[in-house]
Amino acid sequence: MYLFVLVIQILLAVGITVLVLLQRSEGGMGGLSGQSANSFLTARQAGNALSRLTKWFFVLFCIATIALMIMARNANNPQQVSLLNTTEQGE
Repeated sequence: MYLFVLVIQILLAVGITVLVLLQRSEGGMGGLSGQSANSFLTARQAGNALSRLTKWFFVLFCIATIALMIMARNANNPQQVSLLNTTEQGE
């Protein structure tokens, strides 16, 4: 389970990086999208969609980080197992 959440977190980190680079900015790659005037989404709608998607990726990234932290904390505190049967049987 730990490995699954770790892979999801890595994919979310890559996704956040790509989404941030795709957003329109002064020096980013946003100007390289090559949108025409007849495109399906206007620049404002595309920017809003990218920012919302980035926000949700970040929220999921934070949830995955907290889950990994809890799993790592529980992995360092293994439950104690007794090899002796301590239950008393009635006479």
